[in-house]
Amino acid sequence: MILAHHKSAKKRIRQNEKRRSRNRHGRSTLRTAIKKVEKSVETEQAEQAQVSLRQAVKRLDKAVNKGLLHRNNASRRVSRLTRKVKALASPS
Repeated sequence: MILAHHKSAKKRIRQNEKRRSRNRHGRSTLRTAIKKVEKSVETEQAEQAQVSLRQAVKRLDKAVNKGLLHRNNASRRVSRLTRKVKALASPS
């Protein structure tokens, strides 16, 4: 592993590590929220799915604002989750 020698390079390493940590946490909480929705849909718990969906959409929107996801990616995910929850609510 090559160590930095310049002060600015050392600072950049610290910044990168801090950002990496922040991004990992954000992605992890996002994935967890999405999994909660999918699990609720799988177990056919309509009310829980609605609540989980609201939380997941909130997390997805935050991820877009923080630059973790592209807005179209988040929009696609919201759309897919919403379709699953709606299909559960009205079986036809």
